[in-house]
Amino acid sequence: MEPFDKNRLLTRKEAAAYLGVKELTLALWKSTKRYDLPVVKVGRLAKYRYGDLLDFIEMRTVNKPNEVNPLKYDVKGNKRNG
Repeated sequence: MEPFDKNRLLTRKEAAAYLGVKELTLALWKSTKRYDLPVVKVGRLAKYRYGDLLDFIEMRTVNKPNEVNPLKYDVKGNKRNG
């Protein structure tokens, strides 16, 4: 998918395809409040801002390469330097 303006509204189908989930999954996340993924209601339609999807992915990303390891000890129990 080519990059969009962060304010562009995507349909539930487009948002689901971008995230790699089913449309029903997004509907369930909204109704159960499982994730705090903002939804813009346009009449009866649910729309998703492209920028909100990018933020959602960033917040859910673990083990980022630039992330500082907060552990002070290695797996053998030895104190790490620095």
